[in-house]
Amino acid sequence: MAHGQADRIARAYLPEHPLGNRWDYYYSRAKLGSDPLYPGVSAALRGTRAPLLDLGCGLGLLAHTLLADGIRLPYRGVDSDAAKIRRATRAAARVGLDHAVFETVDLSQRVPEHRGSVVILDVLQFIPYPAQARAIDAMIAMLTPGARLVIRTGLDDGTGRARITRAVDLFSRALGWMNAMPRYYPNGEALRARLREAGLEVEFTPLFGRTPFNNWRIVAARAE
Repeated sequence: MAHGQADRIARAYLPEHPLGNRWDYYYSRAKLGSDPLYPGVSAALRGTRAPLLDLGCGLGLLAHTLLADGIRLPYRGVDSDAAKIRRATRAAARVGLDHAVFETVDLSQRVPEHRGSVVILDVLQFIPYPAQARAIDAMIAMLTPGARLVIRTGLDDGTGRARITRAVDLFSRALGWMNAMPRYYPNGEALRARLREAGLEVEFTPLFGRTPFNNWRIVAARAE
């Protein structure tokens, strides 16, 4: 994302007081400027009209970037980190994202009800395997004709990128940025087979960008 656009979005996360904590602002600006995640998700969702559920939304950056890309969908973001949800809600209100709502949900315990498109970005690896398999099945069941499931995740493929991804996820937990440990990185072929068995059209695309991580974008669509 261009530096100017990244900075404009990140300004929604500035503290209310000049001496307040600016971590969210600097984090958002750096992520938007270096990670191809959000342009990749916009490309996957462009042309869809179904309501969007963002599982593990964090600070809610996706709602801001979609609107900046001219994609305005009814948006609901959920995350297990209540503090991030509070900050996401505040940032959305600050810039008038009145079509976006946020809610605290522990995805290791339950997946909220929804009908439409679903995104789950950099979250799957933090869900233990039995719960992860149930979550994937639940997301597939949410898809309506023409809707899309967009996943960004590291894959367990034995590469150096996979090892770096795991190490950084562990470090993020140690810093307290993530409130869960990485549990299970999906096997790419098994995930592809599961989505195809459900009758979905599936596309895997590397989404490394200028990062050392083993990140892939997976788009699964139900035919209209």
